[in-house]
Amino acid sequence: MIAGELLSERLQALPDSPGVYIMRDAAGQVIYVGKAVRLRERVRSYFTPSASHTPKTRDLVQHIADLETIVTASELEALLLENTLIKQHRPRYNVRLKDDKTYPYIKVTVQEEWPRVLITRQLQDDGARYYGPYSSARSARQTVELLDRLFPYRSCDQAIDGQARRPCLYYHLGRCLGPCIGTADHQAYQAAIENVCLFLEGKQERLIAGLQAQMEAAAQALEFERAAHLRDQLRAVENVIQRQRVISQALSDHDVIAFVRDDGEACVQVFFIRGGKLLGRENFILTGTRGEDDREIMTSFVEQYYTQATHVPREILLQSEVDEAAIIVDWLEKKRGARVVLQVPRRGEKRELIELAARNATQALAEMRARWLTDPHQTSAAIAELQETLALDRPPLRIEGYDISDIQGQSAVGAMVVFQNGLPRRRDYRRFRIRTVTGADDYAMLREVLRRRFKRAQARGVTEEEAWTRLPDLILIDGGKGQLNAALEVLDEVGLSIPTLGLAKEQEEVYLRGQTEPLSLPPDSPGHYLLQRIRDEAHRFALTYHRQVRQKEGLHSRLDDIPGVGARRKAALLRAFGSLPAIRQASVDEIVTATGIPRSLAGRIKDALGG
Repeated sequence: MIAGELLSERLQALPDSPGVYIMRDAAGQVIYVGKAVRLRERVRSYFTPSASHTPKTRDLVQHIADLETIVTASELEALLLENTLIKQHRPRYNVRLKDDKTYPYIKVTVQEEWPRVLITRQLQDDGARYYGPYSSARSARQTVELLDRLFPYRSCDQAIDGQARRPCLYYHLGRCLGPCIGTADHQAYQAAIENVCLFLEGKQERLIAGLQAQMEAAAQALEFERAAHLRDQLRAVENVIQRQRVISQALSDHDVIAFVRDDGEACVQVFFIRGGKLLGRENFILTGTRGEDDREIMTSFVEQYYTQATHVPREILLQSEVDEAAIIVDWLEKKRGARVVLQVPRRGEKRELIELAARNATQALAEMRARWLTDPHQTSAAIAELQETLALDRPPLRIEGYDISDIQGQSAVGAMVVFQNGLPRRRDYRRFRIRTVTGADDYAMLREVLRRRFKRAQARGVTEEEAWTRLPDLILIDGGKGQLNAALEVLDEVGLSIPTLGLAKEQEEVYLRGQTEPLSLPPDSPGHYLLQRIRDEAHRFALTYHRQVRQKEGLHSRLDDIPGVGARRKAALLRAFGSLPAIRQASVDEIVTATGIPRSLAGRIKDALGG
């Protein structure tokens, strides 16, 4: 952190004007970029103790070694500069679009005599029309493949002089008008390209009307073959449009934005509604969201996404409010060249759309994680990165993750999960009931679990399962320094030397033996992502077991303590009613009828359960 006297001087010298502030750590790396209407007031707030500071803000302040400010002429200029610097430096404490440098666009080279439709990752001021960004190259490719089937334009990049000896296969398939051999009418080709643009812009009524007019004109000119091609094209376009979901005729030009968040990441779903129909949707991942409120996440996404977007709709429906909405609206209106409305719907049709987008975001996040875990290139890169970053002697092909789950020491359990070659090896998972620890002492519970696990490994009996006898290449503990030290204590006790780390959930920092400062892996890196998945899986497995134990203990404490209720009568009660609350709500007559339990015992059960 900046030394006291130097910090005081810096804060006194801050300008009271709009601008951007840049914070760096001791290594000179940019760790946070922010904007402010009044720089002095905003930057000072970081260094003023406040209960409103999030854990993330407090951690940021501890790592600030230097700061600088850039004064801008207006709040709008500050917003634009902030986005530029975030994209340039990718600061670890900012909420930012994952892989924001590589989002693809569809490019239509309308400045060329014979335009093409391409996928590009760079926006250039070259006269072409750009559409996007798309969340992935796969998404952009699928759209281009659809365009290839619907509209007859060239997909080659050769120079067009009309003198080619023979056309390519696409000409014979009716998917290119053949400008290379001189058969294409320039006006007809330009009409096809204009139809591509209308399709991408969601202007479906104009597209269909134009195709209809071209078909009728060709028929009147006795160009029956061309009219037939246009008829087939019109039918294909209509089939695609009919498959698009009708949302509402009242929603003509809208984007709908909602997100879900989990473990430092947020998945944002954007619906594109044009002409009352859901034209398409895209998913985007935001990193650095841990510890941030919904307002900050939504603000960051809107600013970063529409900086890159090639189209700003008339109205944007948001799941939550954004900071400095007036400045953002002013910026969007300048970009659109017309009025823009930001709205957070609370009820009705628009709110239902927000909720639908949020449900789709949940599904998309689960699917993306599942794809990642089954991608051998990703898992291989993660293992290689962990070996290099952690300075391991060999690749961590087998990683064991541990977690403890309890409520104030009650129903305490531990869990061990195993990842082999970056993938879950569920048959090697193990659960532990805590036997020797009383009270809420997670460190002691963790020591018990590890002691039991590795003493079984050392026994190496001929009947012992491989899950116990095979030692891991790396141990991952859910927690920080305290949990790591507890684990290392057990390993030293049993005489094992296994690389071990703790992954703290708050800031995703990695704690290693003998290091006073945590290691911060890049949040977008494959290695970091793999560690998160193992930690989360250990937490899920432990929590599931804890709930089972708690439920079993809860049933025992209420039913098994009632005189006359044994295992068979308890099973009959649960079969008939399903749960304790349902038994409590049932009448004595209903209990007797459903289970055959004597009326006097049914009365005692009701009294014991408070029914």
